[in-house]
Amino acid sequence: MSKIYILCIEDEPEVLEAVVRDLAPFEAAFPIESASTAAEARRVVESILQQGQLGLVLCDHILPGEDGVSFLVSLHRDPRTTSSRKVLLTAQAGLTDTIQAVNQADLNHYIAKPWKPAELHAVVRQQLTEFVLQNETNLYPYLSLLDGERLGEKIRQQPLPPDE
Repeated sequence: MSKIYILCIEDEPEVLEAVVRDLAPFEAAFPIESASTAAEARRVVESILQQGQLGLVLCDHILPGEDGVSFLVSLHRDPRTTSSRKVLLTAQAGLTDTIQAVNQADLNHYIAKPWKPAELHAVVRQQLTEFVLQNETNLYPYLSLLDGERLGEKIRQQPLPPDE
């Protein structure tokens, strides 16, 4: 079982700090990395992929240099990160940018700033549950933190190992 990482991309330090703080309940099972630009995020992704999997990306749209939607599109096009769950966490993505994120980046969720911690927790829990269901065979370590009902159902559907 490889580590599954969460990546937060936000250029405003106080906002990034708030997102990471709000994600603290997930950090024991899902290490959290952060970046303030898409270029920095690319370097972080390369580092993550040497150690594990990129499970979830929470990305602002307005970033210095490359915007968040373009970064999410590039993640979707990379076979190593296609299955990563993508959440746009922004106050400034217009309709055109949001449509591009949905159609070209396979955006999984949109959260408007300012967010409520309970909403963020619910979305992160849902997205990580989906990632784990699609990419992991051993679901037991995630039962208490993610959607235990859905994970339990998948476990019940798995064939029993043969007797030796």
